[in-house]
Amino acid sequence: MFKNVLVGVDGSPNSRDALALATRLADPEGKLTLAHVHPGELHPLHAVTPGLLAEERDQSEKLLEHERAEADVEAELVSVVASAPGGGLHRHAEEVGADLIVVGSCSRGAFGRAMLGDDTRAALNGSPCAVAIAPRGYAEHPTPITKVGVGYNDSPEAKAALAVAKTVAAPTHATVHALEVVSIPTYAYTGLMPPTIGEGIDAMLAEAAARLRQLPDVQGRAVYGLTGEELAAFSDEVDILVVGSRSYGPVRRLVLGSTSDFLERHARCSLLVLPRAVSAAQDQPAPAAAGASSPVGA
Repeated sequence: MFKNVLVGVDGSPNSRDALALATRLADPEGKLTLAHVHPGELHPLHAVTPGLLAEERDQSEKLLEHERAEADVEAELVSVVASAPGGGLHRHAEEVGADLIVVGSCSRGAFGRAMLGDDTRAALNGSPCAVAIAPRGYAEHPTPITKVGVGYNDSPEAKAALAVAKTVAAPTHATVHALEVVSIPTYAYTGLMPPTIGEGIDAMLAEAAARLRQLPDVQGRAVYGLTGEELAAFSDEVDILVVGSRSYGPVRRLVLGSTSDFLERHARCSLLVLPRAVSAAQDQPAPAAAGASSPVGA
């Protein structure tokens, strides 16, 4: 479980979804912080409207106190001044050493501005730690974590995701389910598809299934298709889906690729996306081999 959790709140139902999910992912002995991001003195209107800055700060503090009381949780409160919600959450997460940021899926925030809806992707991209996204309505119908899903392909990022999935599953003795997606070999798109392509796919599926059977305490299966679509369908079978981000960008920064971006919009359960593993930073990214499994979060 996560020991230092930062939750983005804006007074909307969807930010309450985030808080409900955060309480399930946070270590009981850990630290929970509710953060509200607002423009403060960065807003040009404050220069011509006396008293507006103090009023906004007061509103932010009252909002945080109200959300904490409504959720009936023990949490620190922080009013963050930033020009963008994602950047504000990232900066504060770095300052306090957070290991998880939790946001809602879609909403409009206080003061009539987008908070964690259209900016969910911004809250993900460039994050210094893992990010969890709560599905709409989670606070009203909090799903017990009985099945934890993980996108797997034997990469360092996928192995890190599996380790985290097992940690999330442990407190409730949830089962862990892994899905590996194999895709058409690259040369199939060049018009050079060999007549044995069907046999090649069967071989890749068999290899992936054998790899999954070697994972202890994991129920795994391999499928053929498009990684994002198959994982999105898989998310309908589990209570939370854990994936690793692509192995590009700065060390310890979460960098979205096509799969994690697709899942952010299409996952049917809570989604937990991890930044690249430190070990991955030691190696240069290698081109995907023809016929290899699609990179999870790529």
